[in-house]
Amino acid sequence: MRVTIVRKPIKNMYLRIKPPNANIVVSAPQRMAESAIERFVTERKPWIERARRAMLQARDAQIAAQNASEDGFQRVDGSAGTGMAGTGDSGFHGPSDDPRTYPHTFVWTDANKARARRNIESQLPTLLAKWQPIIGRGPTHITLRVMTSRWGSCTPRTGRIRLNLQLGLMAPRFLEYVLVHEMTHLWENGHGEGFQRRMSAYLPQWRQLRRDINRHVVL
Repeated sequence: MRVTIVRKPIKNMYLRIKPPNANIVVSAPQRMAESAIERFVTERKPWIERARRAMLQARDAQIAAQNASEDGFQRVDGSAGTGMAGTGDSGFHGPSDDPRTYPHTFVWTDANKARARRNIESQLPTLLAKWQPIIGRGPTHITLRVMTSRWGSCTPRTGRIRLNLQLGLMAPRFLEYVLVHEMTHLWENGHGEGFQRRMSAYLPQWRQLRRDINRHVVL
């Protein structure tokens, strides 16, 4: 397995499987011996392999479903493709790291970026007209961009909202949920009781929507 070690001023080690390509990342204390880190990872190898397998399978299924009728992807080598691209892994390999086992990765191209942007921009006017009167505040600016770890973000001080471009390749209910979530942050900075109370008033099914969207992998 190839493991990325990040040294931090912390007391304990933390292990994370990072989407979309199931990279293994260990956060470790700055003076932790490498032998201790290796032992920490080795002891958790069965869980790591299960988690990586589940994430990669979910990613591939998601890509295939979103792009079954599209030709907006390309192979890493630049040749025409079917939405999948071969990956070459480096470092030491275990059974779950065999590139032949997980041959697919996601590549954003100009074509699918444009398609995602069109899909979002076509929905935003109706969504904003619906939700600004309900929430009582609206964004000063909305930016669409590729994100690697989140669906959206908000800066309450400026009123600026950023949305993951991937939402334009997903079911419309997810764009609506993320937009309402970020607009709620125009009132509430965190995710405490005030935020949850507002979300329940605006979008009673928001917890189910959160569970559903979190079954997807951020690409």
